[in-house]
Amino acid sequence: MKPRITVITIGVDDLGAALRFYRDGLGFPTEGIVGEEFEHGAVVFIQLQPGLRLALWPRKSISHDSGVALGPVSPTEMTLGHNVDSKADVDAVMTRASAAGAVIVKPAHDTFWGGYSAYFQDPDGHLWEVVWNPQWSG
Repeated sequence: MKPRITVITIGVDDLGAALRFYRDGLGFPTEGIVGEEFEHGAVVFIQLQPGLRLALWPRKSISHDSGVALGPVSPTEMTLGHNVDSKADVDAVMTRASAAGAVIVKPAHDTFWGGYSAYFQDPDGHLWEVVWNPQWSG
């Protein structure tokens, strides 16, 4: 199988609140909620970079579409990594996320591997790592 991940979909409990957090709070560009004319179709797509989108889709719709029963939420199932160019950028992103309503679960700090990172959770509990990795700079 050739890896071709083009959409990362995260389940949300309140699509409108998630839209406001990502669009208004973090400044992610989106056309807003689309597909409302279809039962279980309402979704938000956010262009992250060429060829990769983040989708916000109600958990109940994911359950309906996949046939998998809703289960308890666990923020440690995965993280979304947002790599930036400097320590100052980590601090700036964390300030913006906090102002948007994110829960800061681990403040920015120097890492054991020589980087600088922090963690926040979005309103639905998804865990984001904001990180500067000196090995990936330049």
